[in-house]
Amino acid sequence: MEVLIIQKEAFEEMAAKFSRFTERMDAILAKQGGRSMNRWMDNQEVCRQLNISPRTLQTLRDNGTLAYSQINHKVFYKPEDVMRIVKPVERNREDRAV
Repeated sequence: MEVLIIQKEAFEEMAAKFSRFTERMDAILAKQGGRSMNRWMDNQEVCRQLNISPRTLQTLRDNGTLAYSQINHKVFYKPEDVMRIVKPVERNREDRAV
């Protein structure tokens, strides 16, 4: 176990910066209507929602049809972006069936 000793002023400055950071994050979330950042969907959820394969999902990302964010090696999607492409995906499926 390691013990770290810091000056009181340094600790208070660090605590104040952390407090300002949390206030800014609260303000950002409030601007988004209180939406939580954990409401993003992963690949599996999107495939299930759209009834598509992972390869089709990759194509939607590659051709710019579906916006996404990547953290490390995990890909996330905003639910509103997924809902926006439900009808185009269904039309594409119907066109191929004909």
